[in-house]
Amino acid sequence: MTDLPEKVSGNASAPGTLTLAGLPIGHSEDASPRLRRALTEARIIAAEDTRRLRSFAARLGISLGGETGARIVSYFDANERRRAEELIEELRAGHDVLVVTDAGMPGVSDPGYRLVTACVAAGVPVTVAPGPSAVTAALVVSGLPTDRFCFEGFLPRKGTATHLAELAQERRTMVFFESPHRLAATLRAMATAFGGDRRAAVCRELTKTYEEVRRASLDELAEWAEGTVRGEVTVVVAGAAEVAASREPADLAAAVADREAAGVARKQAIQEVAKRLNVPKREVYDAVHR
Repeated sequence: MTDLPEKVSGNASAPGTLTLAGLPIGHSEDASPRLRRALTEARIIAAEDTRRLRSFAARLGISLGGETGARIVSYFDANERRRAEELIEELRAGHDVLVVTDAGMPGVSDPGYRLVTACVAAGVPVTVAPGPSAVTAALVVSGLPTDRFCFEGFLPRKGTATHLAELAQERRTMVFFESPHRLAATLRAMATAFGGDRRAAVCRELTKTYEEVRRASLDELAEWAEGTVRGEVTVVVAGAAEVAASREPADLAAAVADREAAGVARKQAIQEVAKRLNVPKREVYDAVHR
């Protein structure tokens, strides 16, 4: 682990600026001129993986480190809290800090949030050098509606079925991150919660040499994923179709039964159906127990 460097020259009367820089998600040529300039001019860079950053900079022809180059410090999940405290002190002392992750934007399923909130609380300026995003890249190539969407990131390791059940009636297109070795199990869980015929897309290795986008039903994608899947994976799932609300007792009971079949407890299922159909909870309860 690289220790935070000694303070470089800065303006002690004014705080430095925190810059969150988005790195390409695969193809180095996606690096913007602003990102190149930020890496060239930075004197303190907080990187999720310092070795990967140096390798990426080398591909751009940028030399980091050395007597006149940037001082690079590690900034990843395990040390995020402690490092954020150290970096905020550097910023308060007037030193600019550049934050990067392995790919994509800091703070989006990667370290960065704690440091930003600390800067906001301390009155330290925060800016962004935007770059490619796996979220929007997967969304636009998925073939699914893009007018309204939500980002769910990585699913929780525990309570996955319950979490997905809560999303079963989400009308917006949903975007998830997933590791390749968990992909098949996740797609099966989605098929159970959302229905096997729900349309989805698995986007793998976006912008890279072996980029692949598979568009099919969740059942079909789950079967495909049983084979060997490698690389960075983003899953895009269609939102729930709009259905006409019915207050017939049989329909209310059937709606609750569907939620229970997806793994939702009866009490919670009654609450969800009542909220979704704008029906009094007692009415749904009576329909179920009639």
